[in-house]
Amino acid sequence: MVTKETQEKPTVAPASIFVPDGSEPIPGANDIEQVLNLIQGKKVGLIVNHTSMVGEKHLVDTLLDLNVKIDKIFAPEHGFKGMMEAGGIIQDSAIDLRKRIPVVSLYGAKKQPSKEDMDSIDVLIFDIQDVGVRFYTYITTLHYIMESCAENNKPLIILDRPNPNGHYVDGFVLNRQFSSFVGKHPIPVVHGLTIGELAGMIKGEGWLNEGRQIELTVVKNHNYSHNSIYIPPVPPSPNLKDFRAILLYPSTCFFEGTIITEGRGTENPFVQYGHPLLENLPHQFTPKSSSATLKPRYQDTLCMGYDLSEMPIDQIWQKRRIDLDLILEMYRIFPDKNTFFLQSLYIDKLAGTDKLRLMIIDGKNVTEIRNSWQEELNAYKTMRKKYLLYEDFE
Repeated sequence: MVTKETQEKPTVAPASIFVPDGSEPIPGANDIEQVLNLIQGKKVGLIVNHTSMVGEKHLVDTLLDLNVKIDKIFAPEHGFKGMMEAGGIIQDSAIDLRKRIPVVSLYGAKKQPSKEDMDSIDVLIFDIQDVGVRFYTYITTLHYIMESCAENNKPLIILDRPNPNGHYVDGFVLNRQFSSFVGKHPIPVVHGLTIGELAGMIKGEGWLNEGRQIELTVVKNHNYSHNSIYIPPVPPSPNLKDFRAILLYPSTCFFEGTIITEGRGTENPFVQYGHPLLENLPHQFTPKSSSATLKPRYQDTLCMGYDLSEMPIDQIWQKRRIDLDLILEMYRIFPDKNTFFLQSLYIDKLAGTDKLRLMIIDGKNVTEIRNSWQEELNAYKTMRKKYLLYEDFE
């Protein structure tokens, strides 16, 4: 029986996976006294967006209220306010926050601050909520910020935030042959690091141009370990609307490299997926244009597929692995195998290798695919331990 398209949001996580009251993870930005000690008397550049909250107030407003000199704001994909669709070109602008502070876009033609941008800045602060997945582009912006700091001899302060997918490590380790803006580093799809830990790895492994070094300070989270449940209070981007979508994202984002829609243009992107030709599947939805996705795939066309909005969140969290069954099943049932993967081979950029695509075409099962990445994943796990700032899950 075909289900009705729903506008209801998925249910929140059941109480069984919540940490006890009083011990919820607290982002580094909340340690505002330490931040002020680090930037006293300095002109500050901020890399922030809508997730850069200190309690109920944005970091920009918090620092302005404390008379901090903010010279510039740098914005990643989705912009300073987090409203732009994925891939949307963001123009430089200025915002009126009692002072006109220039906002410099780092998404599009310009990926890192220029020397001119940096000349008037004494120190940069990076404070953005990540989701712990290699192809989520905020960490690529982090890399380019670090490059600019190294080239211009500017210190970088990272206000760390808990990783909602920080409780496991999984997936292919990126082969640098497939490096792109959705995959910059030789890390697995789910890397199991906070922003602060990843920055330490980028620096420590010499991944900046010419092995350059930077002065890096991480203001750590409190009450956080890699076994913590952390539900970001603000959706990290327009199409990751809730905790369920964040947890499913490492699995369902692979559909972006295929002919299957991952649900952009609906109320539940990355929580439902399908295609107009799959008439026998049990769920239907119709992508519509919205501010989050102006031209979604199969706009105004009925799609049939699967809906994961009733899957218990604790079940997804406790699985601690990428669910390859989703893409393998869709490939198995799709009538035209030759068109399943996009001609751009975007799937290879997402996977960080062509192995996933080739193994799916060759009919390999989940166990065979997972076994193929295990050796490199184990080597990464060993390296990862050098950069952990918090108690680990293993």
